[in-house]
Amino acid sequence: MTGETADEAAPAPAPAGIGEPLVFEQPLNERMRAYLRIDFLYNQALAHARASSQWGSRAAISSLLDILAIITRADTRADVLKELERQTALYTEYQRRAEVDVDRLQALVANLVRLRTELLGAGSAYLQPLRDSTFLAAVRHRSTIPGGTCDFDLPDFFYWLNQSGEQRERALGEWLAMLRPLCDSIAELLWLTRQGGRQRTEVAPNGVFHITFDRGTPVQLLRVAVDGTLGIFPEISGSHYRASVRFVHWHGVNERPRQADTDVPFEIICCA
Repeated sequence: MTGETADEAAPAPAPAGIGEPLVFEQPLNERMRAYLRIDFLYNQALAHARASSQWGSRAAISSLLDILAIITRADTRADVLKELERQTALYTEYQRRAEVDVDRLQALVANLVRLRTELLGAGSAYLQPLRDSTFLAAVRHRSTIPGGTCDFDLPDFFYWLNQSGEQRERALGEWLAMLRPLCDSIAELLWLTRQGGRQRTEVAPNGVFHITFDRGTPVQLLRVAVDGTLGIFPEISGSHYRASVRFVHWHGVNERPRQADTDVPFEIICCA
């Protein structure tokens, strides 16, 4: 006897009404990690930018500044342009195969060409207006301090937040439009990566699963799909050559998750 009651030992109930498996993703290289973060932040910024509240505008600017912090650490634009060109050449070559849907493939290639043209057209200085903005620079500087964007810290930010919702939405739209060619391209590359994944059914004995990838085709993204009604989620770690998946039971926000001690069925998708 451990002294735990049945209620304490039992996993927290799974969310009700989940009809499809939950898909958890783990990037296995730095580029994929950056792409996923940028895509997440861009979608978050778009959602908050459409909100009419001051809190929505605050959150949108926070996401915008986080995107800039990621992009300015590396030449993300050049990397995305190179990958768009590689994918265009790859899918153009596929058109020569007899078994492919030529119309669908041509539409895909045309979309890749359009995205690359738009990103090239934005120019290498496409972020300069955002970098030169003293308004955004002040918010970015104060954001490193807990609570640093309070009204008394940034009176100009407070003034802007008290403009009409239409004015704030228009300004946010203009800023996010500068990022759109890059972020749309990243979204397309992520979609292609996911679509090209190899999926199979596996079982994790006692909640633990190890996998080694083919060194000839390194995996960029690992996706794990698990039944949302099981009250279980995976903790994934690894590199583009190998990975480990450990399934744990969710016990609510006030208790630490515990490793599953039974076999866990799941789907694994390896995206090269």
